[in-house]
Amino acid sequence: MPSITTSKVTRWDQHGREHVVRVRKSGMTRQLTCATCGWRRSAQFLPWLKAEEHLTEAHQATVDPTA
Repeated sequence: MPSITTSKVTRWDQHGREHVVRVRKSGMTRQLTCATCGWRRSAQFLPWLKAEEHLTEAHQATVDPTA
């Protein structure tokens, strides 16, 4: 069975626009890439939390579609 090496964090802003940060596994670290602005960052710990922080601070995207 293949392992999952990518995931994403999706949030919407107050104008209804979708913002996505993709999380790719690369060895022990995760590579975060924002589809909206091109922001990139490596994270070893809590990559999804860092993705949520970026979406909140840079795009004011706080609406979680899964909630």
